[in-house]
Amino acid sequence: MVNSNIESYLNLLPHKPGIYIFRDQTGKVIYVGKASNLYNRVRSYFKQIHNTSDKTAQLVNNIDKIEYVVTESEIAALLLESQQIKKYRPFFNILLKDDKSFPYIKVDVKNDWPTISITRRRYNDGAKYIGRIPSAWSARQTYEYIRKIFPLRSCNKVLDGKASRPCLKFHIKRCQGPCIGAISTDDYQLLVKRTVALLEGKEDQVIRDLKIEMEGASARLEFEKAAQIRNQLQAIKAVIESNKIPLNIRGEQDVIGIARDQDLACIRIFSVKDSRLMHDEHFIVERASGETDENLLESFIKQYYLSAEHIPGQIWLHTPIDESQLIKQWLSGIRGGQVTIRVPHKGAGLRLVQMVIENAKQQLDIYQSRKASRPESLKVLTNLKEILKLEQVPHRIEAYDISNIQGTSAVGSMVVFENGVSKPSYYRRFKIRQVDHTDDYAMMSEVMRRRFGKHDADDKKWSVLPGLVLIDGGKGHLKAALTAMKAVGAGNVPVISIAKENEDIFQPGIPHPAPLDKSSEELHLLQRIRDESHRFAVTYHRQLRSKKGKESALDSISGVGPARKKALIRKFGSVSNLRTAAVEDLTEVKGITPSLARRILEELG
Repeated sequence: MVNSNIESYLNLLPHKPGIYIFRDQTGKVIYVGKASNLYNRVRSYFKQIHNTSDKTAQLVNNIDKIEYVVTESEIAALLLESQQIKKYRPFFNILLKDDKSFPYIKVDVKNDWPTISITRRRYNDGAKYIGRIPSAWSARQTYEYIRKIFPLRSCNKVLDGKASRPCLKFHIKRCQGPCIGAISTDDYQLLVKRTVALLEGKEDQVIRDLKIEMEGASARLEFEKAAQIRNQLQAIKAVIESNKIPLNIRGEQDVIGIARDQDLACIRIFSVKDSRLMHDEHFIVERASGETDENLLESFIKQYYLSAEHIPGQIWLHTPIDESQLIKQWLSGIRGGQVTIRVPHKGAGLRLVQMVIENAKQQLDIYQSRKASRPESLKVLTNLKEILKLEQVPHRIEAYDISNIQGTSAVGSMVVFENGVSKPSYYRRFKIRQVDHTDDYAMMSEVMRRRFGKHDADDKKWSVLPGLVLIDGGKGHLKAALTAMKAVGAGNVPVISIAKENEDIFQPGIPHPAPLDKSSEELHLLQRIRDESHRFAVTYHRQLRSKKGKESALDSISGVGPARKKALIRKFGSVSNLRTAAVEDLTEVKGITPSLARRILEELG
């Protein structure tokens, strides 16, 4: 039931487009939204609250005051919503976390003799700021690349062209020497123009102008100048080639993909122009578990393009969004030209979207590893010790999983995490040898005996015992693992299992799951480790299946090595044709004797 205070606000809402702002009891803004009809949209939050998501229910329970701003259109509401989210950064809105401050390349174009530099802050000073560049290393590489091709000055001297001698950068061809009058103002401004064009991705224009200039210099027999321009062209083309992606993509588009893991999401964006990767950024979204991909994409597009320096004609996504038409109108208005939003379903477009998603997954892994190495990870592990009633903090956790299809190509995996960070150099994989039928418990038992049977060996990779063993499975898997560990003298190592169905954590001798909250950092850590062990096991299983699929009936015949096998298949085409051949036919193949030919036909049946 809606309290009287909230009801008084709801009764004042107009049937018009605009934005609404929710505040809590302290007056803090906790959510900003937009609506085509404020009256209907805001009231919808307070109808059937029990049917809403946990996040929405929590939001509604914290609302103490409602404010609204009427706008002339829904597009104006969308723009104002994005601005207010950026201003207040409300807790219940989807907020982008870029995990860094971006460097920019600054070209001080208002100066008579513009300088080029790297900066992390933008000022309203009339200069050109080209970025946002993903890392300081990339910014430095770009800076050096530009200055090598178009050597603008980097000093802050007041120039009059009458200096007695130039600095070292003039002699190493990293400056054109305006301080000594070695270059005219017009020629220097041409360098500035080309520098800015190159930084803005207009390489085709720069290359075209340089070719014309080179041909003119050559015609005037100014071969040294022509050679200098040729070197500039080669340097530009080399960088263009290094940024190409292995897909035939024409035009200019931003491609956006999402990777998710529990409560985190990583949104990655590739800016592509004619198969060249012009720009690459990523953003982390926390508290993302209650949001759909569609909501994440819509919120990202609104926040990202609100301050973007350039908007392409096409935006490619991996899933449709509800407000596609409205966002296209908004972006088209900012761009001054049509913007389309599409979801590629085949061809190079689909592969490019998949590439972006895969890169988002890698970036999310990097973020999680960095986060795990921070001091708060120790707190998570300490909490895990208390919850599971362990004797020591589990700094090293080993996780195990089994992968097979009806008992064939069965494998086990072991992954290791130390202080919440994966240690791939300690990963191990096991090909199941003693179980030839479908029995996950027996397979798990074999893996644990083989791993912990070596714990008293001198080899460090086996002798280091974990503070906690995590089994992917339920109570049956846990019992099998514990029994095997006790049999080889490792029964004192703590072991738990995690069941996929309800993500319950089981401990030996305790009938009920461990009291871990489903949204807790402790459970998320265990899930991440379990998922890594599953990934590692499945990858190895697929490798074995693929290898087995390529095996031939000839492989098991003594005397038939790779060379003879290849020669036989080349002559007969297949093993089926070989079975129907005569001994005389086989002996025509180099290295096949009559006795070997008879043995081959006998074993092939």
